[in-house]
Amino acid sequence: MSLARWTGVERKDQGPAFLTGLGHGGTHWVAGIFYILLPYINREFDLSYVQAGALVAIFHASAFAANFGSGLVVDLTGRRVVFQVVSLLMGAIALSAFAVSEGYLLLCLLTVFIGISNNLWHPPAIAFLSMRYPDNRGYALSVHALCANLGDTLAPIAAGSLIAVAGWQAAAGIGGVPVIAVAVIIAMTLLPQDRLSAGSGHAGTGWSGYFAGLKRIASNRAILGLCLMAGFRSMTQNGLYVFLPLYLVDVLGTGPVLLGAAMMVLQLGGVFAAPVAGTLSDRIGRRPVVLAGLSVTTVIIAVLTLINNDVLFVAGVSLLGFALFAVRPVVHSWMMDMAPRELAGSATSLMFGTQSLFSVIMPVIGGLIADRFGLAAVFYMLAFTVLVANSIVYLLPKDSD
Repeated sequence: MSLARWTGVERKDQGPAFLTGLGHGGTHWVAGIFYILLPYINREFDLSYVQAGALVAIFHASAFAANFGSGLVVDLTGRRVVFQVVSLLMGAIALSAFAVSEGYLLLCLLTVFIGISNNLWHPPAIAFLSMRYPDNRGYALSVHALCANLGDTLAPIAAGSLIAVAGWQAAAGIGGVPVIAVAVIIAMTLLPQDRLSAGSGHAGTGWSGYFAGLKRIASNRAILGLCLMAGFRSMTQNGLYVFLPLYLVDVLGTGPVLLGAAMMVLQLGGVFAAPVAGTLSDRIGRRPVVLAGLSVTTVIIAVLTLINNDVLFVAGVSLLGFALFAVRPVVHSWMMDMAPRELAGSATSLMFGTQSLFSVIMPVIGGLIADRFGLAAVFYMLAFTVLVANSIVYLLPKDSD
């Protein structure tokens, strides 16, 4: 079966989806390198696990704060590509500046900009793809997620190799360069389309019309339930990002190259699962695919609680990532199905704001658990959060898909 027949999108129309996906991969490349740097920053500045967790909490808190303005500006201006470019440049420059940081407070400040750039990306990009591919959102957003998984997959092994050869500061400095290149490519290629769509925002109805629409979104039970579920799923995902590298380095004594390889394996499942899950959801609906993905996750978590061997435990967590990342583009598509087109950016901000808010909690609580009971105990908390996410999906209205 040809790609066009399977996806419903002609080959000549694939370009914007893959270019936007490439930018999404850039934002995840920055975040992926940040997480790999964390154990070495932890050692360099002699941090506790609570302090290391607080650095990640700052990342998510600033991402949450960015949601208050990003969706609004995107919806009112209709300039979706401009803000994608700004997001990439901000994250890349902040990451590269890690190389010359000499204190924990400066690292915290740079982390703020990385967090802002990470969530500034999603409202313009998801709104752009939703508008560009209205009948194939699942597929378009699965490409978006696929490229995020590629960024998450390649960043750890690249960062680990650079750390082994030149140290963590050099890995940070070099890591931002490819993302700047991606920003330039997107600016040169997609900005003309952005100018054509600039009038498709909500500015024509004024501020009162915009906030009336936003109120409708905030009072929609299905949308709020979906955001809540996404928040708990994100807690699990980001908990893995934070504590799996710390576990591998501090408990198992893994070197930087093997650390990068292990984190790469965590992401590989999503590279293959996301496009299949997203396209399938276009055909059979979002709810059954999300239910299946989180149900599989629940089963894996139940098995993990029975494993005492450290190496097998980490391998099981890698399998957990397969199901988690398959669900991600389907959840995003589901939100775009529910939200009015002119408020797509704000609906995305609501979802990612919820995810960021929940993710702020995870590193701090996880750090407290790790300092008191050991790093392995954190994974039992992750089991609980994904079980809650699975339960919420069962409570969502069946007619919302």
